[in-house]
Amino acid sequence: MAIKPLNDRILVKPLDAPEEKVGGIIIPDTAKEKPSEGEVVSVGPGKVGEDGTRQPMSVQIGNKVLYGKYSGTEIKYDGQDYLIMREDDVLAIID
Repeated sequence: MAIKPLNDRILVKPLDAPEEKVGGIIIPDTAKEKPSEGEVVSVGPGKVGEDGTRQPMSVQIGNKVLYGKYSGTEIKYDGQDYLIMREDDVLAIID
């Protein structure tokens, strides 16, 4: 991966939501909600505290995470969609 997030930011690849059928009708992609689950692809080194020490990150590469609906900034790299967000935007790690 050529993208290396800075400080307390992480790079997340959103996981595709399963195709929903309501009463036998397939909902088009434009009407689906944005996924709020993804896999961490890259992590920054951590936030620098006021005393100058770097705080370790709670999430690691490969973790599946839940994040807020409007969290992060959408980017496209090598034809893939990613989100870059702060570690604080992560709501939970999925085991």
